[in-house]
This record gives sequence, C-alpha cells and structure tokens, in this order.
Amino acid sequence: MIEKYLQRTEFESYEDFMQNYKVIIPDDFNFGFDIIDGWADLEPGKLALLWCDDHGEERRFTFDDLRHKSNQAANYFQSLGIGKGDVVMCVLRRRYEYWIAAVALCKIGAVLIPATMQLTAKDAIYRLNSAKVKAVFCYSDSDGFVVSQMEQALAESPTVEIKLLTPDVRDGWLPFNSPLSSFPDTFERPSGDNAIRVTDPMLLYFTSGTTGMPKMVLHNFAHPLGHIVTAKYWQQVRENKLHMSVSDSGWAKFGWGKIYGQLICGAAIFAYDMEKFEPKNLMSKLEQYHVTTFCAPPTMFRFMLAEGMEGYDFGAIEHCGNAGEPLSPDVFNKIKEIWDLEMHEGFGQTESTVLIANFPWFKPKPGSMGKPSPLYDIDLVDAEGHTCEDGEEGRIIVRNIDAVGLFKGYYRDEKMTAEAFMDGVYDTGDTAWRDPDGYYWFVGRNDDMIKCSGYRIGPFEVESVLSEHDAVLECAVTAAPDPKRGQVVKATIVLNKGWSPSDELVKELQDHVKKLTAPYKYPRIIEFTSELPKTISGKIKRAELRSK
Repeated sequence: MIEKYLQRTEFESYEDFMQNYKVIIPDDFNFGFDIIDGWADLEPGKLALLWCDDHGEERRFTFDDLRHKSNQAANYFQSLGIGKGDVVMCVLRRRYEYWIAAVALCKIGAVLIPATMQLTAKDAIYRLNSAKVKAVFCYSDSDGFVVSQMEQALAESPTVEIKLLTPDVRDGWLPFNSPLSSFPDTFERPSGDNAIRVTDPMLLYFTSGTTGMPKMVLHNFAHPLGHIVTAKYWQQVRENKLHMSVSDSGWAKFGWGKIYGQLICGAAIFAYDMEKFEPKNLMSKLEQYHVTTFCAPPTMFRFMLAEGMEGYDFGAIEHCGNAGEPLSPDVFNKIKEIWDLEMHEGFGQTESTVLIANFPWFKPKPGSMGKPSPLYDIDLVDAEGHTCEDGEEGRIIVRNIDAVGLFKGYYRDEKMTAEAFMDGVYDTGDTAWRDPDGYYWFVGRNDDMIKCSGYRIGPFEVESVLSEHDAVLECAVTAAPDPKRGQVVKATIVLNKGWSPSDELVKELQDHVKKLTAPYKYPRIIEFTSELPKTISGKIKRAELRSK
C-alpha cells in the first residue's frame, strides 16, 4: 500500500533516507477510501484492529469489517444531517467505535475533534463553542462522569444539534451501534460540490498547554500520509503484526500510534481499552496477545519497572518506542537490560507528526531524541535566529512550513496562526542542542528554562538524574524565585513504594544530583507529593507547580 504514496520505501542509510524520502500526495487523498477501503479491496480478511477491555470482551475487525461498518456509520451520520465541513467531537476513550466513527467522518468530509474522557463541563463548553461543534459522540462510562459533564456543557453550547451515545440508551441521546445495521454498507465517494480535497480540514486537536486556554490545531486530509514516517521508520511496525501505542483517543498520540500510519503500513492495531492504567494489567496484555511493536510514554515504563517485570514473557516484542516526554538514560538502560531492546525515542507535537526520532540506520544514544525526520527542515536557532553550532542550545524550528504532516494553522485564529508561522518558519517553542554526530538532545520548553545565578538550567537534565535514584517514581523540576540568585531549582517528587519523605532523603537526593551533574543544577528545594498535577493529555502542569 505505501508504495502508492512513496517514491521509495527502502533506504540504505540515514543520509539516503533524508535525501530521497518523497511523499506522493494525490489531490483527493482520503484515508477512509484510499487506505481502509483500499486494503479491503486487496486483502479483505486482513486484520486491522484487535480490541479488548478489562471485562474480558474482545472484538476483531478486518479491513473489510471497517469498510462496511464505516460505510454504515457514514450513511447514518448523513441521515442525521452531518455533512462535509461539519465539526464532530468524539469522546470515546479507546472504544472500538472510535475507529468506525473516525473513518466514517473521513468519508463524509466532516472535521473530527478527538477529546479525552477527562473533560469537565467547563472544558467541554470551551471546546464546543470555540469550534462550533455540530455533533457530539460520547461513550457512556460506568460512573456516568462523561455524559453528566457533557450534558451540563450542552446547556451552554447552542451549535450542537446532534448527540450520540454508546453503548447505553439515555433520554435525549441517539444510540450509535443499534441503528447501523439498518443502513447500507456501501458509501459512494463524494463528488461534485461535495468532493473532498486533500487540502480540506480533517482533524482538530485541542492542545493542552501548561498556560492559557487550549489552541485548536488544524490538520488537513494529507496529515495521515505524514505518519508513514512515524509508523514505518520510527515505530517500525510490521505488516500483519500487532502494534500497540498506549494512548486515549483524545490525545494526538492516538493519531500518531493507533490509526493512521500503522494502518497505511498494513499493521494491525492492538487496542486495550483500560479503565485505569494498572501496570500489571498492561504487561499481561502485552504477553497474552504477543504484541510485536510497542510505544508508550516513559512514565508508563517507570511504573511498570516499579511494579516489577519479573514473571512476564515479553519475547514477542521486537521494537520498543517512547514519546510524550523525554526519556531518561536510567529507564533506557533498565528496559534494555530486561527486554534486550534499545528504546527508540521520538519527539514531535500536536502540531506535527514525528519531528525528530531514532530511526533504523543508527544506534540510539540513551537520552537523545535522535535525528530529524526527512519530512521537516529542522534547525536550531539562537535568540537572533542564527543557526546554532554543535553543543549550543537553541530553539527547534521548522523551515518548510508546507511539510506534509505539519498543521495548517490554529483554527479560527488568524492572529495566532500568523504568529506561529512568523518569518516563514514554525517555532516549536522547545529547546535542544545537537551533538557532533547529529543527535538532538531535549532541554525543555522555552518558558520552562531556569536561570540561576547566570546559569541556564533545563528541567529535563535535572529530572533525568533524579529519576536514576531508586526513591524517585516521577518528578518535575521548576524554577522557584530567590532573592539572591533570581531563581533556584525546585524538584517536586513522587516517591516509589517503600520510601518516605525525610530531611535525610532530601539531602541524599541533592547529593545524588551534585555527584552526577554540574553542582549548580542541584535542587535547593525539594517537595514530596502523592501525585503531580497534569493536563488532560498527561503532561505535567509546570506553570501550576511554579505558581506554588
């Protein structure tokens, strides 16, 4: 399948990859018709999705199943009045209905907003009104939280005309699954005035920034093609083998790892619809279903390591990736020891596909993000916009803002879009440095940098060292004001089982940092907490920690 969209699919070296990777983008490319239906035409019995949950339920969907189910859903949606350009919010956790709905909306030409189950009424009101959402499609969770919050929000969201629910029936809501069988399982590709072009809006993500209200990140119908690099060359998915990325459908990482690039490459998605992350349950599923390629945030690896990986058979896993936050060398080394696999870190944003990653042609360095993707003209620049030398910290920018996979702007906000693409480049807002071998090393967000007695300190470098101590489960490093030094380093720490806060432990952790990195970076303030404040996408709210 990917041969239709790449001039070449195999490369002899990273340099060959960078110079000769070229994407073919048809003017009418549509993930639903060209990929889902395309595979169904070629191999109707090919497995596309294997779904299970915490209650022993399991569902398998071939590409042909997804074709017919998505066609029925597209006909159903159209019968309700959903058409090209209409905005639909889906709050579906990891339910299999998400894949059906996402493909159906592609085929109609509607705009999909994936949203997390953790939205409160206030969160939902902002999203529904900012995007002028026409329809919402929710999962009725066991405690009723999602539906109750959405119902509160709908009272203040006048653009919403359609409410769909799965799996339960509820007054005022339309069912999703039961009506599908009454609709045709064929759906003609729209033409004429309803024809869908690759430049049309397809996907809206709300970013979960640590400050301010979330921005609406707009991707067009070419966006899935940008994820071929994500899936084939970073996550290294195998055709006809199971790939698992751990992510709720409300996060951009779901698009990175659970639908677009993987299905284009012909891999099968393994979706474990967990109600709550329990390390032992996740490890059991990896073992039971013989997952071949696996990707998760470093935090999840830390929790699995803390739980204990002994007694599980992970022999089926051939490739291991991580993203969502920087990976400490300590976690890299522990996973390598247990799984005999080198973790492949990847870096990107809601606004992009994978920007920088560890690709097959070079050996990962523990703690490094890897090297740039061929899709993007990546550079590091200083405060004056000049390219940085090796070893010099700078802002990560993208010079080719027309790159396939890069967002097309902030929806309904021309001013913010113009600022994002100022001077013809996209400034990611992240800081890194490059070593003489071309590897990039994450430092932090521009607004997270700590300036202490004239030194610039990146939070991640201190967090990485702290995470190597046996007492630390997870931590966040922020700046705290200081009358003498301007700012000092503060560490907020969640302890592992068997450890308790004490003055002795504070000193031990401070000495640990002084021993393993430059002494000026050690945390002068250490605070212990039971959990770190996080956004709905799981990112640490450093602004909230700083405000304390």
